[in-house]
Amino acid sequence: MTSTLPHTPGPTTPPLGPTAQRTVEAAATAFADRGVAATSLDDLARTLGVTKQTILYHFKSKDGLLRAVLTEATTVLVEELDRALVASPPGWPRVEATVRTAFGLAVRRPELLGLLREVARLGPPVSDDVIALLQPMTDRAVAAIGDGMDAGRFRRSDPELVLVSAYAAVTGVVSDPEVLRAVGLELDLRTAARLRRTVLDFLAAALAPGAPAGS
Repeated sequence: MTSTLPHTPGPTTPPLGPTAQRTVEAAATAFADRGVAATSLDDLARTLGVTKQTILYHFKSKDGLLRAVLTEATTVLVEELDRALVASPPGWPRVEATVRTAFGLAVRRPELLGLLREVARLGPPVSDDVIALLQPMTDRAVAAIGDGMDAGRFRRSDPELVLVSAYAAVTGVVSDPEVLRAVGLELDLRTAARLRRTVLDFLAAALAPGAPAGS
C-alpha cells in the first residue's frame, strides 16, 4: 500500500454575510453546549439581538441552520487535521502531529468537538451527512496508518480499527467537559497538555512494532 496523501480541500460553501456568519457561530456554541433540541431559534435570536425572521431569512429552517453549522465545523476540522496529516513525515510524527492538532482545536474551538458529540447523539440522517463530509480525510488517515504498517513502523493490525480507537481516545477525553469536571479537571492549556501526553503514550504503546497482538 502506498499513499502520497494528496491534500483534498474540505467541503466548501459560498461565503456567508456578517449576520449569517454570526448566527452560525452562535448556533455552533449553543448546539455544542445545550444540544440541538434544547436550543430554539428564539433563543438564538435573543442572543444575537435579531429577530427569528432574520435567522429564517438566511437559513429557511432550524434544520437548514444545523446543516450550515455542521458544514462549517466539518470544513474547519478537515482543513486543520488534514494539514497536520499531509505536512508531517510518515510514521509516528504524523500520528503525533494529528493528535496535537486535535487537542489544539479542543482548547481553541471547544464547540467543534462538542458538535461531534452532539452529532453522535442525533444519529442518522445528521450523523450520516457528517460522516460523508469527513470520509475523504478518514480515507487518507487510514491509508497513512496502513502505510506505516507496511513499512514496519507500526504493529500490524486493522488500520480502520486503529483510527477508530485513536478518535475515541482523543474525543473521549476532550469533548465532554462534564466528565472532566467529575474528576476535578477543567479543559485549559495545562490540562490539555497532560491529556494529550496520556493519549500519545497510549497510542505509541498500541502502535509499537514489537507490541504483541491484542495488547
